[in-house]
Amino acid sequence: MPFVQPQVPLTRYLQADGQPLGELPACAENTEQLRVLYRQMLLTRLFDQKAVALQRTGRIGTYAPTLGQEAIGVVLGSLMHAEDVLVPYYRDTAVQLLRGVRMEEILLYWGGDERGSAYADPAVAEDFPPCVPIATQALHACGVASAFRIRGQARVAVTTCGDGATSKGDFLEALNVAGAWQLPVVFVVNNNQWAISVPRHLQCAAATLAQKALGAGIPGEQVDGNDVLALHECLGRALQRARQGKGPSLVECLSYRLGDHTTADDASRYRDSAQVRQAWEAEPLRRLQRFLAARGAWDEAHEQACVADCQARIEAAVARFDAITAPSPESLFEHVYARWPAALAEQRDAWRERMAQRPAGGPVDE
Repeated sequence: MPFVQPQVPLTRYLQADGQPLGELPACAENTEQLRVLYRQMLLTRLFDQKAVALQRTGRIGTYAPTLGQEAIGVVLGSLMHAEDVLVPYYRDTAVQLLRGVRMEEILLYWGGDERGSAYADPAVAEDFPPCVPIATQALHACGVASAFRIRGQARVAVTTCGDGATSKGDFLEALNVAGAWQLPVVFVVNNNQWAISVPRHLQCAAATLAQKALGAGIPGEQVDGNDVLALHECLGRALQRARQGKGPSLVECLSYRLGDHTTADDASRYRDSAQVRQAWEAEPLRRLQRFLAARGAWDEAHEQACVADCQARIEAAVARFDAITAPSPESLFEHVYARWPAALAEQRDAWRERMAQRPAGGPVDE
């Protein structure tokens, strides 16, 4: 008997050109909310462009762009409650911005300054910093969700990852414990079709990544990650399920990484340009913009005003980032241990002495 893979539902309401495929969900009627989401997606894209430019000029380190994937994070951030906790991966600028992380804090983080993870907004004080190791954040989120369950709190731990992370043991272990303990956690997979240079079809033989949840006893579904309406429905349902004590969910969001994996990558070396051009036709900003325009809720004047406002906000944030004084060299010893071991204290004192003897403006190793 031939093997038949499980069927996983795919939710999509809008075509690539923004035209409805059929009956729309209730969120489609909230035009003002959709305009807010579009503005936030545009802000994310323009901030991304600025961050890449800052990296190219040596002002921050390696950066992971979100080009073409903005809708996932923006919708997710709009649906999370302030008391929820985000346990993100490295391509989560969109959701961080909407949660309340400041642009200059994001730039600090990617500039290698740990103060970028000390969020000033109390609403995101418990959110985790982006996780660069692949998939380890999934288990961290289960730990957070366990605490919520033990305390009897109606809060949700939300963790995100890319398609490549779903091939890691950490991810599968997290699914297993989340299902066994029925934790209030939502796994959001950004399936942007590439794990650096490895295409989705070489990563896993399963028809969908969402069906990996089924073996752990967790609901799994696919959603068009470029369709704001579909994302709003599916992610909202998963969050509500967890918040009501009904257990975890996995939502696989189908998108496409229009840019490089990071600023240390050159996707043109392994990716067909025709495929990328085709993906541009389905990208999320254009899709929502066309949907709003067809309803008379967006036009070129709105677009130009929004671009100008976003760019002003970004430039102001960059100015604040540039004005932040560099951390003291000895700060690299901070936050390493809860209780200081004697050997580390000796190293710190030796470092202080060395720095005191350094000529002003001279190199550290002089």
